[in-house]
Amino acid sequence: MTFSLVARCAQTGMFGLAITSSSPAVAARCSFARAGVGAVASQNITDPRLGPLTLDLMAQGLGAVAAIEAVKNQRKFMAYRQVLAVDAAGQTAIHSGPNSLGIWTQAQGVDVASGGNLLANDQIPQAVVDAFQNATGHIGDRLIAAMRAGFAAGGEAGPIHSAGMKIVDTVSWPVADLRCDWTEDCPIENIATAWGIYKPQLDAYIQRANDPREAPSYGVPGDE
Repeated sequence: MTFSLVARCAQTGMFGLAITSSSPAVAARCSFARAGVGAVASQNITDPRLGPLTLDLMAQGLGAVAAIEAVKNQRKFMAYRQVLAVDAAGQTAIHSGPNSLGIWTQAQGVDVASGGNLLANDQIPQAVVDAFQNATGHIGDRLIAAMRAGFAAGGEAGPIHSAGMKIVDTVSWPVADLRCDWTEDCPIENIATAWGIYKPQLDAYIQRANDPREAPSYGVPGDE
């Protein structure tokens, strides 16, 4: 029902993930990231507790591989789960349980990992990884490029209806958290449109939180 990627920008230290599914509101259940720690996607037959648990373990000093192994030992029903992680060193790890749905597979590269289930074919995660590694610019641009490549390579076996993209930087909250919870159109393109609008304002929203006296105006009523 899902394909995703977790990634780190080696130049900025930002973490990000993007995900899409035939199920509604996939990003609400499956996407997790923490500044300075990493990013995690918990999917397939989803247990949302696995994301915060993996991040907590990495925050305690475990790398992605050790954290995923610890999660496998601590939680039940891992044969039904798919969990992807990237850590502060850019190390990646993936657990895909044997009871993952349909065609399921995974791929890893430098600073990026991708996995999916109920896929149209077994080439989608590698297409996602390759596209992220070949793309340039802001990590958000690279995440969008990777998801578009996964969709172009076949995507899910059926139509996708929801998507999300989350990015963390140096502050304690996500600097971008964009979601399309349901559409009959392409949710990846909905996220891409939202990112095109949000990206020029991203730094301003951080500035507004850190020091509203220096916050720029965007010309909306009452905003002077």
